Amino acid sequence: MKIHYLGHSAFEIETEGKKILIDPFLACVNNYKPENIYDIFVTHGHGDHLGSSLDISKTTGAPITAIFELANYCKTHGAKAIDVGVGAAHDYSWGRVTVVPAFHSSSTPDGNYAGCPCGFVFEIEGKVLYHAGDTSLSTEMKMIEEMYRPDLAMLPVGGKYTMDIEHAVKAAEWLGVTAVIPMHYNTFDAIQVDIKDFERQIRDIGKLPLVLQPDETISDVF
Repeated sequence: MKIHYLGHSAFEIETEGKKILIDPFLACVNNYKPENIYDIFVTHGHGDHLGSSLDISKTTGAPITAIFELANYCKTHGAKAIDVGVGAAHDYSWGRVTVVPAFHSSSTPDGNYAGCPCGFVFEIEGKVLYHAGDTSLSTEMKMIEEMYRPDLAMLPVGGKYTMDIEHAVKAAEWLGVTAVIPMHYNTFDAIQVDIKDFERQIRDIGKLPLVLQPDETISDVF
């Protein structure tokens, strides 16, 4: 499995030659070309998460998995979409995904309600990855640890609109993960942080910080 960080909260995950995208806001990787995309996952409707989902879906034919209202928005704009609800699990050709709660807001680029925000738990190649989306610290993360035993978490750390570093460290404890990739920080002035502080605090609780630069790829490290 390869994890390619596309900046902000966007990731490409490759497994057995198949690629999936999460929250493909691609402002940080201008030269990125989506190829061999099988599925797209969008945690909520804000522009820095919906990103280029519609165009990529229409170009590649990959469906967008999203909460019911957001999936319907995608369909009305010409994209393929799979509508889901929080708590549901779905099988794909490359693995299994469960939709889990996130605490934030969600609206489409035209300002309409886009359903509740969510996170995704991915089961791929015997590993469990949790992409939290935009969320506050929540005791739901204790449920995620108990039910899914994630190996790796992708957690927002920028504060202002989501968890900050301190809360993300507590989330990592509650989730029981081995490693954490920080996301949703330093893209805009409002979410500037000292990421070295995150690295120090995560190491202090015995976990591995995986601080990636946009367009950086890692594989088999957790």
